[in-house]
Amino acid sequence: MRMCDLFHGYALALAFSLVAHGADSRHRTLPAQQDASYRAEVDEWRKRYEASLKQDDSWLTLSGLYWQKQGDNSFGTALGNDIVLPEGSAPPFAGTFTLNQDRVLLAVRKGMSVLLNGNPVVTAMPLTSDELGNPDRIALGRIRMIIIKRGDRYGVRMWDTASKTRNEFKGARWFPIKGSYRVTAQFTSYPQPKMIPILNILGDTEQSPNPGYATFELDGKQCHLEPLLEGDHLFFIFKDLTSGKQTYAAGRFLKAGLPKEGKVVLDFNKATNPPCAFTPYATCPLPPKQNYLPVAVEAGELNYEHAAGSNRHPANAGISHRRRSPATSD
Repeated sequence: MRMCDLFHGYALALAFSLVAHGADSRHRTLPAQQDASYRAEVDEWRKRYEASLKQDDSWLTLSGLYWQKQGDNSFGTALGNDIVLPEGSAPPFAGTFTLNQDRVLLAVRKGMSVLLNGNPVVTAMPLTSDELGNPDRIALGRIRMIIIKRGDRYGVRMWDTASKTRNEFKGARWFPIKGSYRVTAQFTSYPQPKMIPILNILGDTEQSPNPGYATFELDGKQCHLEPLLEGDHLFFIFKDLTSGKQTYAAGRFLKAGLPKEGKVVLDFNKATNPPCAFTPYATCPLPPKQNYLPVAVEAGELNYEHAAGSNRHPANAGISHRRRSPATSD
C-alpha cells in the first residue's frame, strides 16, 4: 500500500523494525538496569531514523512534484520547459514525459545520459508509476525522478541530491525518552480487515485496510487508535494535544508489530513526523477522526525546526500543482 508515501522501495527508508518486548501498560518506572537498556535501544533507533533522512532518496532531498497534463511534458533546466529542474542540475532541454490517458512514456534527447532502473535510455520507454509500490526510477546526474499516481492524476516526483534542505539539516528534535510512553495495548481484531477512508493533504481519499483497534490508558484517559495494515506491521496516524504546539500540526506516525495474543506494544518514544514536515512535495495521509487522542503525548519527535513557529499545514504550504520550478512554487 502507498499510504505512508514511504520510499516504499526507495526509502522512505523510514521502515524500521520495532522491538516489541513485553511491558506493563501502566505508567511506572522501569528498574534502573532495564530503563538504561531501553533508553539505549531507543537512542540507537533514533540514530538510524535520522541517518535514513539524510540518504540520497530521502524526504530531505525531495525537491519537486509536477502534475502532468495529457500530452508532452518537457523537462530540463531551461525556463521554457513544463518541468523546470533546479539550476545547474541538468541540461537545458533533457527530454519529455508523454502522458496518454493512463500511460506515461519517457523520451530523452540525443546525447543525454539518462538512466532508467540503472540502464541507459536509448528509445522511448513506458514507465511504471508507484501505484503498486515499485515505480521505475530515473536518474539524470544529481536528479532522481519517479512517476506517482494520486487519484486520477499522474505526477513526476523529483529528488535533488544537492538539496539545500538536506545540507542544512541539523537533526531531528525529540522529547526525552520516558518508559511510561511504551504501553501494551489491548488489540481487538476484526474477523477480516475492513476498509476505512483515509484523506491525504491533496484532498484525495484512499480506502485502506484496518485490521482492528487498540485501546489503552494514558495519563488516566482511555484512548482508542485504529491502525492501517501494512505488510508485517501496523501503521498508526494520530493527533494528540501536542499537535500544532510542540509537535507537527497535521499529526504523527507510529509503527508497531502485529498483535500477539490480543496485545500490541505502542512505543510513542518512536513516534515520528510525517514526510510533509520536511517537504511540501510529499502527499501525506491525515489522521482519521477516531485517532485524535484526548491526551498530550509528550514523547517521540518534536516539530521539525524549520516549521516550528509556523505550523503551516502542508496542503497550504507551497505544494505546486503547476509545472514550475520548485524554487518558485507558491
